Amino acid sequence: MKPRHFLSLFDLSPAELQQVLRRAQELKAQHRRGESYAPFPQKVLGMIFEKASTRTRISFEAGMAQLGGSAIFLSPRDTQLGRGEPIEDTARVLSSMVDVVMIRTFEHAKVERFAAYSTAPVINGLTDFNHPCQLLADLQTLIEHRGSDIRGQTVAWIGDGNNMCNSYISAAIMCDLQLRIAVPPGYEPDAELLKQAAGRVVLLRDPRAAARDADMVATDVWASMGREEEQSRRMQDFAHFQVDAEVMAQAKPDAIFLHCLPAHRGEEVSAEVIDGPQSRVWDEAENRLHAQKALIEFLLLDGDKSA
Repeated sequence: MKPRHFLSLFDLSPAELQQVLRRAQELKAQHRRGESYAPFPQKVLGMIFEKASTRTRISFEAGMAQLGGSAIFLSPRDTQLGRGEPIEDTARVLSSMVDVVMIRTFEHAKVERFAAYSTAPVINGLTDFNHPCQLLADLQTLIEHRGSDIRGQTVAWIGDGNNMCNSYISAAIMCDLQLRIAVPPGYEPDAELLKQAAGRVVLLRDPRAAARDADMVATDVWASMGREEEQSRRMQDFAHFQVDAEVMAQAKPDAIFLHCLPAHRGEEVSAEVIDGPQSRVWDEAENRLHAQKALIEFLLLDGDKSA
């Protein structure tokens, strides 16, 4: 039987996505109560990092330990992938030795090729196309602060039409959200995803219009990892797309602000917003741990765990 993979939110059905999110809340509450839950002794998570990370590594490694298993960290220096071994060969070998694989890399096609030859579940820890694990945490945070039924809620994405923006479009489709995207010309998200989300997504050029009456406002750095050489030009192009107090004032009074981190105060977000009372970025960061534990459980049990 082929394993279940998680390369995008679309690898779950809407019902399965809600199941994972409910389970994440349960696991978080359980962890807060100090209760041990270790259903996967001797299970091993292999983690391939071609892109550096703080939150992704810690949340997956700590999460696997809390579930009773262990994790192996592999940088480009630690695998033959960095020396030209075909992805297919690495997938066949690694998946025969570990129980689940997480990959954080650049090209999305690389994760897809790995999954095609892996006999263990593969989790997309981030690609240049999307970041579905972060969206699990973001959706969990939205549910925690805006209610269990988030259908029809309005989310504003302000900044770059990057992998996070693409993931928010996927979330709008899966969770029936209304998404307003404010990006400068030339920085639009994936065109095919926009077509799929017709009726749920509006593309704008004014951050204030995007934030108007929103339940949540989210952003990300202006120059994602691997695009640092574009920093100077992007600083100019995004100069009017900072999420500041004026932008947040357009949202609902109880709206929340999210950022996947790391953040650059004074660039994509002002200090008064990210450190202010509407910011939920620290809850969001912690929720990576619990959402990914729920995802690992789901994949290892192939969805059998009832929420």
